[in-house]
Amino acid sequence: MSESITVILNCYKRPEYLEEQIKAIRAQSIPPESIWLWVNSTKANRKTKFYNLGLDKVFKSDTNCKYHARFAIGLIAQTDYVAFFDDDTIPGKKWFENCLNTMEETPGILGGAGCVLQSRSYVQHRRMGWPTQNEFTEPVDLVGHAWFMRRDDLNHMWSETPFTLENGEDIQLGYLAKKNGGVQCYCPPHPVDKPELHSSLKAEQYGNDAKASSNGGLMSIPQFYEQRDQCIDYGITNGWETVLGVK
Repeated sequence: MSESITVILNCYKRPEYLEEQIKAIRAQSIPPESIWLWVNSTKANRKTKFYNLGLDKVFKSDTNCKYHARFAIGLIAQTDYVAFFDDDTIPGKKWFENCLNTMEETPGILGGAGCVLQSRSYVQHRRMGWPTQNEFTEPVDLVGHAWFMRRDDLNHMWSETPFTLENGEDIQLGYLAKKNGGVQCYCPPHPVDKPELHSSLKAEQYGNDAKASSNGGLMSIPQFYEQRDQCIDYGITNGWETVLGVK
């Protein structure tokens, strides 16, 4: 089985973690073929010398295209798999190996932090992945922080016009992959005693700050969660079959 992987990173307000992130990705037991970076323009990253970081491609936007743009450039990848990482996510050295092994048994959209929806309210979801360190592969409705999928499965994300481009790229991917491709989301195993398999080693340290979207880094916290509820409501209304059969 081919194992060619294109990695796509995103930079907005946390350029200080890029070097560490790239080093961890290059050091994977199964390294990627190339690493690309999408840069959403902001004052926090304008002085960053992206071309000195050993990246294969850099896409610089003169505006903030928010969450979806990195998934759009994934459509031009020519590898078998594409992997995406949030800017606070440092993977263990066997994360890609973990994903490829998981793909053999449960092919789908794999991710580092998964949500099992319990209602149309996002905040009521049950978490999987690095937050709970699940011992076995778990089916979920959507994944975030780190994504790993067959390149062709990314097409499902764009099979319909997004409900919004302001939020919910992870919801859009999970919803349309399941609805239009029958592709399930999963969280691969994150055993407590094997951090090398984990998707994210410093999520609490790097991600729980004022720059986080969920902490009001881009919009008010109530607005952020209201938009996510709207995305979920739209998906379920239009045919998204969730793990627990939420109606």
